[in-house]
Amino acid sequence: MMPETAEAVVLAETWFSPALNRAKRVHVVLPADHRDGRSYPVLFLLHGYGGDRGTWLRNTGLLRHAAALGLIVVLPESGRRWFINDHQGYRYEDYLVHELVPAVDRAFPVHGGRAGRGIAGFSMGGAAAVFQALRHPSVFAAAASLGGAFGAPLRAGDPYAAHRGEPGLLMPTVASHERVWGAPGSATRLGYHPGELLDRYDRSLPVGLYVDVGADDYDRVLRMNRRMREALRERGIEHEYHERPGGHDWAYVAGALPPALDFVRRRLAPAASETRP
Repeated sequence: MMPETAEAVVLAETWFSPALNRAKRVHVVLPADHRDGRSYPVLFLLHGYGGDRGTWLRNTGLLRHAAALGLIVVLPESGRRWFINDHQGYRYEDYLVHELVPAVDRAFPVHGGRAGRGIAGFSMGGAAAVFQALRHPSVFAAAASLGGAFGAPLRAGDPYAAHRGEPGLLMPTVASHERVWGAPGSATRLGYHPGELLDRYDRSLPVGLYVDVGADDYDRVLRMNRRMREALRERGIEHEYHERPGGHDWAYVAGALPPALDFVRRRLAPAASETRP
């Protein structure tokens, strides 16, 4: 049984992915009145490392927040594959951008254009959301990252070695990381290098960018988010940046998610009378 409130419903959809050569399931959060003839803005919300399509539903008040903002929210999953076209040939970026986005446009009352479409995520998903928005500004008009792992393409060795004995640590080992990203200097890493993506930023298709991190997050994560802020400032790219109390956990996300959703919602076209046949 999917979670449901008086304000929102959750549907499970399954579509075959040619890019991945397998069927993929997603959860879709809809306003309870989504059959009222209006088209809605849509947010693709990406989970963190090792998560799945149910992670946000189990750990946050997403249903309440999305309903209050009049958002349709799509919850895909990539396990530990980072939502990218990776070193081992898994094409999660192609699936997300070129298959799932149009499938959602066809199946649900969304605006169906970049003006009404955003992407966001936590940790792995936060970095992936910003990377994909920068790589595909004609698809996404806004991107929000919570505790984003922006340094993933630059990582060498195991910067979390000192934390390996801590319960609940969900950071990839060297072997797991390099299965996705390849060794340092790989073509995959270069394709998602944050500095390179920002250097190629298309100012004719501005993306609303929101970066948020917990002040008590892992030192590496806090530093990489601050570096992203500085990189955006140096290039004169408009963005919002926030540090708030919290670590790399769901308690932090509970406080960070509502303002991030509000940012995305303000950057997207509002719900409107349906014009599609």
